[in-house]
Amino acid sequence: MSKPLEDRIALVTGASRGIGRAAALALAAAGAHVILVARTVGGLEDADDEIQKAGGKATLVPLDLKNAAALDQLGALIFERWGRLDAFLGNAGSLGAVSPLTHLEPKVFQELLDVNVTANWRLIRSLDPLLRRSDAGRALFVTSGAARKHTPYWGGYAMAKAALESLALTYAAECEGGSIKVNLLSPGPLRTAMRARAMPGEDPQTLEPPDAVAPLIVEMLSPGYDRNAELVQYKR
Repeated sequence: MSKPLEDRIALVTGASRGIGRAAALALAAAGAHVILVARTVGGLEDADDEIQKAGGKATLVPLDLKNAAALDQLGALIFERWGRLDAFLGNAGSLGAVSPLTHLEPKVFQELLDVNVTANWRLIRSLDPLLRRSDAGRALFVTSGAARKHTPYWGGYAMAKAALESLALTYAAECEGGSIKVNLLSPGPLRTAMRARAMPGEDPQTLEPPDAVAPLIVEMLSPGYDRNAELVQYKR
């Protein structure tokens, strides 16, 4: 059976759980060597074990996305080993606190910016030269419908995701006409730890697992996906 990402190099942030983990497993199953980035070493090792059991390959990078120096160095480390990057999934995110804007603590507001926006900007800077060395570089950022709503108490998260969308679409515009394609994916409600924190009264069994969106992520990070600057909503 052919694999759409055979011999390609893919990087996933937030790869230790939820959508990131599901995407990493699916990318590996599609033939990619997946660079798994997350803070939690145990979660990374568990994902790596599952990938290896299925015959896939992965490299673990324990890294806090608030570590600016490490993000800046990541591109150089990837270049030294592989010389290029074919696919980048910017999945990691911070929910912050579901709270009135006036009650958000400054450190929470700053973390929302650091993880959801600044980290992805630094990764774009660090990884762009590597994506340009690919014959079909693909970048995909995970967003949320909250970015386009103005729901009470969700202002911090909505602000951060709206900024991420603007960042990603501007990068896409700057890549227009070249080999890199940059898009956004809004997965909607899935059975993740972040969703459980945001909606504590919700029955998680009424939601699809993160694995449900993984095939779409593989498709959007594949060389044959030639659309650019689009926001795709996962359809159930």
